[in-house]
Amino acid sequence: MNILTELWGFARERKKWWLFPVIVILMLVGALIFLGASAIAPFIYTIF
Repeated sequence: MNILTELWGFARERKKWWLFPVIVILMLVGALIFLGASAIAPFIYTIF
């Protein structure tokens, strides 16, 4: 949680609000890759 606090402080101080959607998309892609390598993969592939 420390990295999230530092990221929030950085974005608030330097007005870099555009970073948040980029980070959210990267986290979603990472979660999809992680879940694609697990036992949940067949269920994820049926969605697409």
